[in-house]
Amino acid sequence: MLIAGFLFNATGLIGLGIIFFSVAVAFQLITLPVEFNASSRARDLMIAEGFITNDEERGVAKVLNAAALTYVAAALISLLELIKYIMIFTSSREE
Repeated sequence: MLIAGFLFNATGLIGLGIIFFSVAVAFQLITLPVEFNASSRARDLMIAEGFITNDEERGVAKVLNAAALTYVAAALISLLELIKYIMIFTSSREE
C-alpha cells in the first residue's frame, strides 16, 4: 500500500499503509522479550537434557544470544523505516 500510495500520489493509501506497518512494527517490538526468553529456556533445556556439557554452555549462550539479537536488529530497521515513511508522508502533505 505504501508503494502504491507513493506511485499514485494517494495520501490516503500512504496513511493506511503507515498504519498497517505500524502494527507490524509494534508486533515485532512486543515479541522481543519472548525471543530472549526462548533463547534462555533453550539453553536451560539443552543443559538439563545433557545435549551440551558445562564447558560448552558459554558458547551456546553466546550463539543463542546472537540469534535473539537478530530480532532486535530487524525491529530496529523496521522502526527506522516507519519513521522514514512518516517523514515522507508529512513532507508530502505540506506541499
